[in-house]
Formats: sequence, structure tokens, C-alpha cells
Amino acid sequence: MTDHESYDEPDAEELLRRALIDASDSASVALTVAGLPLSDAVTVIFHGRRDLGTVQTYVAHGARGAGSAVGGKELLRVPCDLDLADATDREEAERLYAEQAAALRDALLSADTVLDIWREPLVDATGGEVTVDRSIALGVNIPAHRLLPVALIAPDQRLIVMPVCGARTLAEGRPPMGIACAQQDVVRIYPLPDDPERCLEDFLALSAKHARSLADKIAHQEASVHRFLELTGDDPLPATG
Repeated sequence: MTDHESYDEPDAEELLRRALIDASDSASVALTVAGLPLSDAVTVIFHGRRDLGTVQTYVAHGARGAGSAVGGKELLRVPCDLDLADATDREEAERLYAEQAAALRDALLSADTVLDIWREPLVDATGGEVTVDRSIALGVNIPAHRLLPVALIAPDQRLIVMPVCGARTLAEGRPPMGIACAQQDVVRIYPLPDDPERCLEDFLALSAKHARSLADKIAHQEASVHRFLELTGDDPLPATG
């Protein structure tokens, strides 16, 4: 994890001390990952509560300084939680914390870098404008978890491309990651290292096939309604299918 200027990890002891909210109930640690090509900087917040039994992970856009207030609507829940249960003492817990925080930092950096690589192929594939969206809520359902509050959007095609991940504890290392393409009700996830041009070609072909299938289904339904209205004796509109 980083401070605002470099990827050197802050002292774990100091971070834990200054982030402590209530030693008996909950604690939070906020770390900044800077120098991201698309997101610029994000703040990772680890929040632990005894009643939840987990140290949950959230990501917010921007670099947040110590004492900054962060609203719930600014936080993206990322299901890659800290797991320090195997630590035998405080020193071991700090070591595990540093390792797991670094694993998440590397995952965020990799995902943001790969998404940036997708930008030019997405422009070429869609033939239009591509914007960078840093919204927490994108209004699209995907069969995976978002890893970063950033996405590429081709508005003319209503196509959204975003980094996603699988749910696992950080004790297991970097989470499995991918790039999700979503267009209306068509979604496909591609492995992070895949070639963007090949992935976009595959996804657009899948989307076109789905559109044709949907058009055939609508035409079939319209023809069914037309025949039903004939049976009821109403004056129907001309059949379209």
C-alpha cells in the first residue's frame, strides 16, 4: 500500500495506532494507492468489528487524508478481507497485515493498468467516444464483484467495461481477477491477461447474436398477440412477424 507519493508501505504500528476507533469494538485503517493510470488514486479502508467477525475491505476514489470523513455512498465493498487469525502475536499480525495489504495493492494496480490498456481497443471496436466513469453504482448487474470504482463506458453502444474479482481472503494471496463487459442484459467476464481486441470481438459478436434472438422473440410475441386478437374478434393491427 502507498502513501500519496510512493509505493513504500507506511509503518504498520503507526497505522494501527492512529486508525483505532474503539479498541473493544472496531478499528479502521485507511491506505492510499496512488499512481494508477485510470483511477489516479484510491483509498483502501480495512474495517474490523467484533460483531461481524471479519475485517472488511472497502475502496473509495481519491486520496483521503487522516481524519477525512467518507460517506457510505462513496465506498465500494470489495470481498477481499484481511485474515490475521493465524498470527501468534502482534508482531506476526503486523507482518501478515503488511503482506495482505500489499497483495491487494498489487491487485488494484494490475487491474487499473489492464483496464487502461483496454481503452484504445474499446474506442476502435465501438467507433465512438469512450469515457472513464468513477461511480460506485453503475446500475448494471454482473456475476462477479467489482474490484475498483472505475469503468470504461462507450455510451453510443451502452457498453461498460470494468475490473472484477472473486471473493476470497487476502491470506490466500491476490484474488482472481478479470475484466467484465456488460451491455444491457449481456455480460461476459474475461481473464485479466486476455487480449482486449479478441475479447471485444467475442463480446460484440455475442451481443449481436443476443440482439437478433431478442428481436425474433419480440416478433414471435407480436404475432401471437395478433392471432389472439383475431380470435377475440377485435380489429387487430397488421401482424409484424
